[in-house]
Amino acid sequence: MTTAVPKKIRPKEILRQRNRRLKGITLAILLAGLSYFAYWWYVNRDWVATDDAFVAGHLITIKALTEGIVVEVAVEDTQSVQAGDLLIRLDGNHAEVALQQAKAELAETVRNIVTLKARIDTLNHRVIARQASLATVRHDLKRYESALFEGAVSEQQVQNARDQLRELEAAIGEAEAEKSGIQAQLLETDIENHPSVDKAKSRVKKAYLDYRRSNIFAPVSGYVSNRRAHVGDHIKSGMPLMAIVPLAEVWIEANFLETQIASIRPGQSAEIKIDAYGSERLYHGTVQGLNPGTGSVFAVLPTNNATGNFIHIAERVPVRIGLDQKEIQEHPLQPGLSTLTRINISETGEPLLTSNAGTRTDFYRTTIFDNELEEAERLIRKIIYKNQPSNNRSND
Repeated sequence: MTTAVPKKIRPKEILRQRNRRLKGITLAILLAGLSYFAYWWYVNRDWVATDDAFVAGHLITIKALTEGIVVEVAVEDTQSVQAGDLLIRLDGNHAEVALQQAKAELAETVRNIVTLKARIDTLNHRVIARQASLATVRHDLKRYESALFEGAVSEQQVQNARDQLRELEAAIGEAEAEKSGIQAQLLETDIENHPSVDKAKSRVKKAYLDYRRSNIFAPVSGYVSNRRAHVGDHIKSGMPLMAIVPLAEVWIEANFLETQIASIRPGQSAEIKIDAYGSERLYHGTVQGLNPGTGSVFAVLPTNNATGNFIHIAERVPVRIGLDQKEIQEHPLQPGLSTLTRINISETGEPLLTSNAGTRTDFYRTTIFDNELEEAERLIRKIIYKNQPSNNRSND
């Protein structure tokens, strides 16, 4: 039986192997560092980047403008709609009843004004008649007083004439006061411009708007999202029903650390990678402006650093980046998508307080409410016209 001979340990050989390994590791680290430095120098030196960036867009919430029960839902989520398309129809029965009541109140108000005008004519005729009677009584009183000395009339007849004279004078004064009161109500204005008629007209307009707005239309073109309304729902004014998202206009809201924004300026170019597409697509944009405050100051519950312990945390400033419209049309984006965004800070750009964001597109205005009151105005003119006696006689 042979015994194993122990291997001879050579310390110098072990030391040489360790040195070779250390040199290899050191060289690898140096090469990696040089490679990263070269990459940063030639690729990232002129850029600041953040992954706290998202696609933003117009999220137009459609709310009920009046009360009613949903009788028709005309659109569904993901469906494309054009401005003016019907979205939801409410029953509108309550609104119709309110409109009928407002129309009746306007007609009644017009007739009351006409009655007041006619009352003035009646009082004028009454005053003229009593003035004639007053002149007769004065003439008789004068004859009675002359005949009293001759004994042709009694003192009772003279006294009766005097009492009748005072009665007629009081009646004339009463009629004049009543006429002045009516004239104060009319203020010499046309029926169409009388304050009471204006008040009744405003009620008709409000009721007409409630009736018309029982049909809810799309204010802008876009895609339906987050539909909440269902047939049979009892809707009250102000309740959210759905949202319309115009995908034709989106932008990037990139939140950069406050240590990164010193060199960011409006007008600088940006490159955006969308997480949903990975590195397959590269979007290009331009810085439109920097938000005039960090996100924390606009929070629902902003921090109060004057209370309690304070921990210094780098805040983030939202930067708005406009996207190339041609790229958006070819490859649409949905608001909320995560992105990796970087800005070329080597470009001079524009002054810091410049803003290239604007409201020049159709998504900042709508025209579907422009002519809502035209039909109401025609309805009001018709009611006023029909409830004036002269117009009714001419129609007959």
